[in-house]
Amino acid sequence: MSTSFLGMPYWLVGAILTVALFGAFQVYYWVGHKVGDTVYESRLGRRIGQERIIKVENVVRKWGALAVYGCFFVPGLRHTLPWVAGVLRINYRWYLVASALGCLTWAPLVWFGLYAVVWAWLGLAADSPVIAVVVAVVVAVALVAYVLWRRRGRGATTASQAG
Repeated sequence: MSTSFLGMPYWLVGAILTVALFGAFQVYYWVGHKVGDTVYESRLGRRIGQERIIKVENVVRKWGALAVYGCFFVPGLRHTLPWVAGVLRINYRWYLVASALGCLTWAPLVWFGLYAVVWAWLGLAADSPVIAVVVAVVVAVALVAYVLWRRRGRGATTASQAG
C-alpha cells in the first residue's frame, strides 16, 4: 500500500512543503529587511505588541542565525523571528544556512512524527470510536494540566522575584 496525497507520493508532498516553507522564510526575511523599523508601527506590529517584539529581537541579537534554526521548534517564533531577523539585518548567508537546516530537520519531524500520531489516532477512531474519544480526552486533560502547571510555576517565580 503506497501512501499518497492528492495522487502524489507522500515524500514528494513533504519535499514540496519543505521548499515552500524555505521560500516563506526567505520572504519573511526580505520583507523585514525592506520595511525595517516601520514594521513595528504597522498593524501587525501593534497587534503583536512592542514587548513581544523586543523579546524576539533580544533572542536574535544574542543567538543570531542559531536563533533562526531554533525558531522552527518554537511555534510562536516560527513565523515572527524571520522578519525580525530581516529588520535587524543579520548576516543573510548565515540566515540562509540556518533556515535551510531548520527546514530540513523540522519538516520531516512534523510529517513523520506528528502525522504518524494523527493517522494512528484516526485508525483507532475507525476501529473503536469510544476508545479514540477517551484517548483524545485524556490527552486534552493532560495538555491543560501541563499548561496550568507551567503558568503556576511562572507565577510563583515572578512573585518571588518581585518580593
